[in-house]
Amino acid sequence: MFSKSQIKLIKSLSQKKYRARHGLFVIEGKKGIFELLSSPLELHSLFTAEDIFDAAEEKTYLITEGDLKKVSNQQSPQTALAIFHIPEVVQPKAEGLQVALDDVQDPGNLGTIIRLCDWFGVEDLICSQGTVDCYNPKVVQATMGSISRVKVHYLDLAEYLRELPKERPVYGTFLEGKNVYREPVSPEGVVVLGNEGNGISPEVEQLITQKLNIPQFGKVMTESLNVATAAAIFLSEFSRRKPTGK
Repeated sequence: MFSKSQIKLIKSLSQKKYRARHGLFVIEGKKGIFELLSSPLELHSLFTAEDIFDAAEEKTYLITEGDLKKVSNQQSPQTALAIFHIPEVVQPKAEGLQVALDDVQDPGNLGTIIRLCDWFGVEDLICSQGTVDCYNPKVVQATMGSISRVKVHYLDLAEYLRELPKERPVYGTFLEGKNVYREPVSPEGVVVLGNEGNGISPEVEQLITQKLNIPQFGKVMTESLNVATAAAIFLSEFSRRKPTGK
């Protein structure tokens, strides 16, 4: 039985204010749910048209695919949907390689960047308060389970960078920056990526210690790279410089 209160809760979690109020978020699809069930995240409830999960029986509800369509955020609804508790995130430590996002707005971009952080072993993703919510359903889907392994922090980005130890480098991605493949960089620092349309804000730009750019090898037709694509290239290059054995 799919109750009206359950339907109301699931639909409400498509909005940030209700996710914050309830401390819950939604994920759809068997693969992502299996990933989160094997993580430390706490399950609130699971709704499925297939009896294939070993989650706590009292938290699992067998329903029809038609019921799932009523609450799905996807054009092609999945056969399972789960609600998880949003974990508490402690203050990030100024160590290792970190990525910082300055008002990134597109859910797909943020989801992909979270996956990239997971792939390249970046534990802390620092987000400005204006960056899209990482528990937005579209972001969660795009992470493909990586949301459970990367700590996402929403902070006053300028203040966070201002308070970093002076010896910790802050790299910024700029069209006028220097070639990332030729510049000396350290895998112990922060890589800042800016908004899709406006780039890095002036306030944050003042705190950048080294401006970097991805050189263009093709015809000068494209103005800039997608922010998630740029993140992949920068993370690959920074990780390549990491000393062997670390």
